[in-house]
Amino acid sequence: MKKLLLLSCTCLALTSITNAQTEDMKWNIGLHGGISQFNGGLGNGFYSNKLSFSDANYLGGISVSRYLGNHFDLSFSASKGKVGYIGNKGSFSSDFTSALLNLRFNLLGQKSFFRPYLFIGGGAMVFDKNLVINNKNVDFIAPSYGGGVKIQLSPVVAFNAQETFLYSNNDKRDGYTASGINDSYLFHTVGFSFNLGKKKDADNDGVADRNDKCPNTPAGIAVDKSGCPLDRDKDGVADYLDACPDVAGTVATNGCPDKDGDGIADKDDRCPDQAGSASMKGCPDTDGDGIADIDDRCPLVAGSVELKGCPDSDGDGVADIDDRCPGTKKGYKVDAKGCAFDNDNDGIVNEEDRCPDQAGLASLKGCPDTDGDGIADIDDRCPTVKGTFANKGCPEIPVEYIKKITLIGSKIFFENNSAKLKVASLVQLDELASILHKYESANLSIDGYTDSNGDDAKNMELSQKRTESVKTYLMGKGIMESRLTATGFGKTKPIADNKTAIGRAKNRRVELRTSY
Repeated sequence: MKKLLLLSCTCLALTSITNAQTEDMKWNIGLHGGISQFNGGLGNGFYSNKLSFSDANYLGGISVSRYLGNHFDLSFSASKGKVGYIGNKGSFSSDFTSALLNLRFNLLGQKSFFRPYLFIGGGAMVFDKNLVINNKNVDFIAPSYGGGVKIQLSPVVAFNAQETFLYSNNDKRDGYTASGINDSYLFHTVGFSFNLGKKKDADNDGVADRNDKCPNTPAGIAVDKSGCPLDRDKDGVADYLDACPDVAGTVATNGCPDKDGDGIADKDDRCPDQAGSASMKGCPDTDGDGIADIDDRCPLVAGSVELKGCPDSDGDGVADIDDRCPGTKKGYKVDAKGCAFDNDNDGIVNEEDRCPDQAGLASLKGCPDTDGDGIADIDDRCPTVKGTFANKGCPEIPVEYIKKITLIGSKIFFENNSAKLKVASLVQLDELASILHKYESANLSIDGYTDSNGDDAKNMELSQKRTESVKTYLMGKGIMESRLTATGFGKTKPIADNKTAIGRAKNRRVELRTSY
């Protein structure tokens, strides 16, 4: 069985090198294999399922057939295998070789994919000589008959399934006589057949090669009586290759017309009356900027795709043809007319205007100056009161107040070896807060010092805490922390001799300084 399967696969591989069967290919060779069954004196085994495949009587063989007509074949087949039977009366088994000649009638024509058929004929079977059963080893078959189906897998290879009944002239092959009914056999076979011959219509277009003026026509293409593909518009391009089969055209444009002769078919040409290029879909590009004249707002001047073919000299994204401000500096944002934005309409564009949303003076880079002191409000600490540049737009604190602040600093006292303010100092600090509220632009530095007695690190820490106490008190009176700076310097920067009690008393001090 394995050899039979291998042989069948080999036959399939021959598909690509065998010619397709037609009226001119009259020979066919086939390979088949299957199982035999027996009907005789021991009993009828036809279509019996009693035998397992391990007990089955296998057979295999070859066939050669000759084409006679659209519905008739003459077929010779030879098979070799085993026949036998196991029944209640007994059993027998014998090897055989058969040869049959049959006339086959195909119910459908040669071009059908599915072809059922019937056949009838005769032949002979040669058995192994077994004198115990029968001393004759040849039985004649008359008739052999049956039917089957052929499935055309390709123009070359077909699959066959067939039932063959063989009626013998012998009634004692199994050693028993069955009331005058001769022994008979049933072959169940499947296989593959292959068409052989020389083809006379190489392109299978229905026109014989000797009359075919176009012998290489592709399969399935309609042809005329000369075997050439149809060409309805007579332009020299066959219909199956002609993109415009009903209108005469040129070979270069696949059979379509090309009025402007630019090599682009009118059906694909955006400018069918003007010669152009394929990249422009058949349209001209006079300025060579890669934009067809039909789409170019500036067809005589090279431009960009984004601006529909127009140039943009200042690179602001607005075509020169639409730009009312052609000299805009690079990077400036512009409106639809190509002019830089000026949100506050003060004549200074946003990119150059320090105050783009407030109208101002050109001298102050577009910013307003409410108090007219020459300092832009954006920089003026006192925008509603005239001041000086040194004071960032705020007026000077009168000298008498500066002296007053210095004097207040000399009257700030703390509990002994503590950062706690004495009650007497609070009145002075209230007056200091009042001055700072009046002159809101002024900042205050609070510097604290100690004498040389005690540990340096502790003196530094004590001086810092005392300045922080002053700062905290002033913040409690509504002075912003950002205006106050508290720094402790410990025993550094003495202003008197620490060796004397008077000197040490002078060195224990708080100094107040104003700044802007």
